[in-house]
Amino acid sequence: MPMHVVNGATLMCSFGVAPSSLVVLPVNRMLSGNQPAATIMDHIPMTNIMPFGMCMSPSNPQVAAATTAALGVLTPQPCIPATTSPWVAGTPTVLLGNQPCLDNTHTCMCMWGGVVTVSVPGQMTEQIP
Repeated sequence: MPMHVVNGATLMCSFGVAPSSLVVLPVNRMLSGNQPAATIMDHIPMTNIMPFGMCMSPSNPQVAAATTAALGVLTPQPCIPATTSPWVAGTPTVLLGNQPCLDNTHTCMCMWGGVVTVSVPGQMTEQIP
């Protein structure tokens, strides 16, 4: 069974160079593993999803411009997450504030083509059926 994702979970982006962390605001007032529990709606850039170091996506306008200026050599630029839609494949069996809970099998798409995944859920005791 998948693990429930909480505040402080470690995230990775397929075009990022470093891991990031998930920030879950305690608005739902539910704890899982002594941390605020996450839902699929915890996808807001720079509020819930922090930068992944540098971005290497050629779809990112900053990377494309820097690559063009470097005569076609891929030039990573600082990551600014652009996740505009909720996490995909919500767990409809467990709801938190009328939203499906987030588990460690979900993914979130970045507007620049990256796929954000959960590397470490932030707690290892509570599972989602």
